[in-house]
Amino acid sequence: MSTATARPTLAAEHREITGKKVSGLRHDGRLPAVVYGRGEASTNVSLDTHEFEQLRRRAGSNTLIDLSVDGKKARPVLVHGVQVHPVNRRPLHVDLFLVRMTEELTVDVPLVATGEATAVTIGGGTLLHPTESVKVKALPDHLPQSIEYAIESLVDFDTTIHVRDLVIPDDVTLLTDGDEIIAKVQAPRIEVEEAPVAAEGEGEGEEGAEGAAGEAESGEAGASESGADAEG
Repeated sequence: MSTATARPTLAAEHREITGKKVSGLRHDGRLPAVVYGRGEASTNVSLDTHEFEQLRRRAGSNTLIDLSVDGKKARPVLVHGVQVHPVNRRPLHVDLFLVRMTEELTVDVPLVATGEATAVTIGGGTLLHPTESVKVKALPDHLPQSIEYAIESLVDFDTTIHVRDLVIPDDVTLLTDGDEIIAKVQAPRIEVEEAPVAAEGEGEGEEGAEGAAGEAESGEAGASESGADAEG
């Protein structure tokens, strides 16, 4: 069973530097961030960039983190948003949301398919995921990191798996419409060979060219005869 002490921790420092000057912080290995929450004044802080990247690799998007600012008592937060560099994908700025453990939160939870679908392995179809996440509501320490579902039932191209087929924990409320499709298998495309129409056109083109050449030769011959008559 998960306890508060099992949560990952993150240390932050109060930040006075704002605006374009934060580029200097990044150069020194510090990551600009903002801590905010309902009924809470937003606070500018900075994090150790390497420490934050390590945490992101091992923690899910809905993982509660114990954040301590300037060594004070840690408070639970969620990473609410990360701005990244468009090229190297390194974090540039982070939004940290202060949560109240007695208030439910609404979040998106990624879906994870497990197993194999016969319609893919034998039928040669393509597995499609029209819906890759669902919206749920739960207390902060009950938020699921992901929801798994099996795809063995996809035995043909007509079978579909819907949101209503998911197994949701009792302490979590599903908010996404149950009729939304989360998985199906698309039938393989059948290529039909068409008759070489272009070849016939090319043949007609050659005959037309030959006919035109013949007419041209006749015209030249006629012109020569006319010229001969004129000289005569």
